[in-house]
Parts: sequence; C-alpha cells; structure tokens
Amino acid sequence: MRSDKVFHEFPPVYDGNSRVLILGTIPSPKSRERGFYYMHPQNRFWKMLCAVIGEDIPADIAGRREMCLRRGVALWDVLSSCEISGASDSSIKNAVPNDLGRIFAAADIRAVFTTGKKAQALYERFFPEAMPSLCLPSTSPANRTLTESDMLEKYRVIAGYLG
Repeated sequence: MRSDKVFHEFPPVYDGNSRVLILGTIPSPKSRERGFYYMHPQNRFWKMLCAVIGEDIPADIAGRREMCLRRGVALWDVLSSCEISGASDSSIKNAVPNDLGRIFAAADIRAVFTTGKKAQALYERFFPEAMPSLCLPSTSPANRTLTESDMLEKYRVIAGYLG
C-alpha cells in the first residue's frame, strides 16, 4: 500500500478551562476530509466521550467543539505530519510532533490520555519529560478487540479529572 505525506490541517480544541488532553496519532482520511477529530462514521470516540460526560452526541462539528470546551476536554494529535498508508497507524513513518507545549501553557491540564497504543508510543517518544499519559483503547473501526461496554469502562477514567 502506498504511503502519503499527510499534515495536520486543523487546530487543536482547548482553552484555559481544559483539564484533560486527549491525543490521537494524526487525523484519519475521513477526519482530514471533514476537518475535525474522530469523524469516521464508525469511529466510537464520540459515543465513548459523550457517555462518560453524560451528553448527547452533538450533530455537528461546532457542537462537538463547544461541548469539549464547556466540559474541559482538549483534543489534538501527537503528530503534525507523517507518512502513512490510509488510516493505518502501524504504517506511520517520518513522524513530526505537534507543539503540545502551547496547550500545557494555556490550560491546567490534569491528565493526558492517548487513544491507542501508537499514539501512546509516539507521545512517550517525542515528549519523554511531559506529563505521563494513560493509554485508552483505540476507538477506530479497525479495533474490535473490546466490546463497547468494556471500552466504555476504560474511558470512564476521564470523568475523574473533569470534576
């Protein structure tokens, strides 16, 4: 499969009230096409996050952004660019990190979560001195190793940092 050089083309979601930072690797082709995080229709991220914080899934991107800001959730990705085949995190090469320091400088981040093992490995590689992170299961449609109820149990840890 061919690798493409991709760039992160939309901004992080955060403000001074953000308390948790949730990091993926780099937006999938569907997310890049739609210009926002976790936008593949079968990705379970929004279902998990909304269940944890007790909200309905907002219908549009503006509503999702507003909900995250109102509830103290910052979103971004570890990488600003890389070579990748489709949405396959295992194919990532020539990774370049984002400047996560701007979020830590602007917000009182109490916990960092990564959505999947590759995001975790990249975070640890590029930010060894940063706040430790907790690896949550990938919500990608390719990850079907957990039932939704088991995944939701793992995601519930987020709520403890939003109080």
